[in-house]
Amino acid sequence: MNIRIIAVGKIKEKYLTQAILEYTKRLNAYCRLEIIEVKDEKIPENASEAQRRKAVEIEGGRILSYLKDEEILATLEIQGDQLDSPTFARKIENYGIQGKSQITFVIGGSIGLSPEITSRSKWKCSFSKMTFPHQLFRVMLLEQIYRSFKIIRGETYHK
Repeated sequence: MNIRIIAVGKIKEKYLTQAILEYTKRLNAYCRLEIIEVKDEKIPENASEAQRRKAVEIEGGRILSYLKDEEILATLEIQGDQLDSPTFARKIENYGIQGKSQITFVIGGSIGLSPEITSRSKWKCSFSKMTFPHQLFRVMLLEQIYRSFKIIRGETYHK
């Protein structure tokens, strides 16, 4: 299975980078993992709705340049389906059973995802109705992907 994560913005905090490296190392036993960072658009604090839409559109264009037609596109959206860990794992496993070997998860920037990206999504997933920092969310996603592969293989993992 090939897993890609396309995320808007760079990780700045060392402790988050270390956690990402740890889960990347653990996932090497289960899948081919690729993490792609696309540049985030800087907007003023008091940006107008038009400025926000334009920034999301630009970020969306950067994400689109990495997407492939044959992959399963999974967007992380607050309005998406909230799944428990076993159901999340079954979803990943079912795509593999169907012969879909490429899943790409997209984490938008602080101002969200462009409609062009969300409209292409085959799997809209939400971890919570809460808002999380995008840098931290990357770690959370990697942990859940790792947990999923442990569940799929029937291996033990702490709860």
